[in-house]
Amino acid sequence: MHYFYVLYSLKDHRLYKGSSSSLSDRFIRHISGGFPSTKHRRPLILIYSEGFSTKADAVMRERWSKSLGGGLKQILLWKKYSSEKTHPST
Repeated sequence: MHYFYVLYSLKDHRLYKGSSSSLSDRFIRHISGGFPSTKHRRPLILIYSEGFSTKADAVMRERWSKSLGGGLKQILLWKKYSSEKTHPST
């Protein structure tokens, strides 16, 4: 299984998008400062993940999410996530 994931930085309030074949190992490495791209953006939380049967599909989803159209959808997803966290539906 391969994964596309989105991390949220509690420090700079920005998203990080990536893909991996081992989501738990990758997340642990991110939060322990093992990647230069997120080392200075900690603490991080995992806000979204999606599983794919092939690495190519996960990488395609990551690239799409970094495109203009995909980025806008990710922003809407984050806004929905953050509003539900502050205003849970009854």
